This record gives sequence, structure tokens and C-alpha cells, in this order.
Amino acid sequence: MALVLALASASATLAAEPLARVRTLRILVLSTMLADAGIGEWGFAALVEADGKRLLFDTGARPDTVLQNARELGVDLASVRDVILSHSHADHTGGLMTLRRELSKSDPAALSRVHVGKGIFATRVTATGAGDASLERLRREFEATGGSFVEYDAPRQLAPGVWLTGPVPRLHAERNWSGQGRLRTPEGLVEDTIPEDQSLVVDTERGLVLVSGCGHAGVVNTVALARQAVRPAPMHALVGGFHLFAADDAHLRWTGARLREAGVDNLIGAHCTGIEAVFRLREELGLSRGSAVVAAVGASFELGKGIDPRPLAR
Repeated sequence: MALVLALASASATLAAEPLARVRTLRILVLSTMLADAGIGEWGFAALVEADGKRLLFDTGARPDTVLQNARELGVDLASVRDVILSHSHADHTGGLMTLRRELSKSDPAALSRVHVGKGIFATRVTATGAGDASLERLRREFEATGGSFVEYDAPRQLAPGVWLTGPVPRLHAERNWSGQGRLRTPEGLVEDTIPEDQSLVVDTERGLVLVSGCGHAGVVNTVALARQAVRPAPMHALVGGFHLFAADDAHLRWTGARLREAGVDNLIGAHCTGIEAVFRLREELGLSRGSAVVAAVGASFELGKGIDPRPLAR
């Protein structure tokens, strides 16, 4: 199946799609480093269930991690049709083909549609100067199974109250990437800022809930776009990776102050967020041990119930 482009302007998208609120929401972490059940790894994946709509956000790093963790946690992913890839890095895309091949045995439509940000298929250049077109290869391999990709360059509502940010404008200088990568463009090599980085936003009566893979665009930038594109509501919860593990104290204080202004009252810091960063943000945001935790495999956030961190992270 051919790549589908969804490159409408944000203003046209918002004008065409009425706002809605999600009433039931559960987010279950299926890949991250900490585990007291299943397999821990440097990667991220989460199952998002919003008013019956089931989405897999990222697919972990190793080919079998998410598949095995879902089975151990008693989660059936075969009825999930839509996958969101937050960005191109292998620790978020590594499980896609294993999941597609295995789950399509019971349902050919399982994980058959993948939503990505514009630029994800750009050719990266390795440290040796060789071109890395691994995502282009992944696309061809995935499409050979009958699946398709949908590419976005602006915020878009996937289901009532469930939004993709598309690529996030970099309003603030949050350099949440290594700076070592390069992109091959018609104008030559440029720094790879991971321009395709996108997040998921769920609009609820309690506020917005943000799911992030790495937050390479910056969590503050992403929150700003979410509140602009969806509605200027408080951020009820942040779940996922936010690439703050290397952030110094000044950056964490700045980030905490901006997130406090946005009204964040729940935080599950997974993957590249960093353990120390989670604790520092807990302090900056004035949250408690129950409302700001390091993510573990099997940890969950449920609307109206809050965070279940599992025993090891409690």
C-alpha cells in the first residue's frame, strides 16, 4: 500500500474537526528500562485506550520485547489497528515488524496502519559518513505485509478527543537530542534535530494527557503546541520519555517552572527521562510520590484513578 500523506495546515484541520472529550482513558507502559515484570530495555512503547479506541504508541527497541511483555501482562494487541511512531530512532521502531507479522496471523488488520511525522523517512548519515536509510527499508518491509503509513505535518485528530501533534515547532531552545547526527538534504548535510518528533494528546474533562516517546522537540515545546492546537487546558498528565537524563540543574528548574505553569499534576517519566530528572521534576512541580513516578513495564495511568506504578517504582 502506498504512503498516505496528511499534510493539511493546522488551521484547516482545526476548523474541520470539532473538539471532543475523552471519558475513559488508560495508558499502559509496555517497554521501558525498569521492570518487575516482563523485559526491561532502553526503549519505549505504550498501549493507549481512549473511549474504546486502542493505539500502540511506539514499539520498543528489541524485536520481541513488546510482544513478550504484552503476553506476560495479559494484554491482547491483535485488535489494535493503529500504531504511532514518535520518531525514527530504533529504540522506538524495533518491534514493529515482529508485532505486525505475529499479530496479523490472527487478524490481518492488526497493526496495519502506522502514523508518523513528516521527515521520518529522511536519510540519516552515520558517524562514518554512510547513509542510513533504515526507516525507508522498514517502510518497504512493512508495506509488503499490506500495511500503510500515514504522514503528518500538522496537528490532526485521529479519533474524538485523540490528537497527534505532528512535528513540533521549536519555540524554546530545548536541545533534547545528541547533536551528533546529520540529515542528507538537497542543500547538503544538516544537523539532525529529529524534526519528525511527534506526541499524542488526549483531551479529557480533567485536562490534556500527553504521551511522548523521547520528546526530542522538548517537553515544553510539545506542551505549548498541545495547548494551542487542542485547547488551552491544564496538562493533567505527562506519560513517556522526555529526554532529560542529561539535563543540568538549571535546565530542569526551567523545565519544571514551565510545566508548573501548564498545570501538570501527574508524571510518569519513562525511558530517556532519567531517574534523577523525574525526582527533580517532582520537587519543582510540587507533586507527590503517588503522582510523579519513574515508569516501569506494566505501569499505568487511568483517568479518574491516577497512576499505578507497580511495586518496584511505588
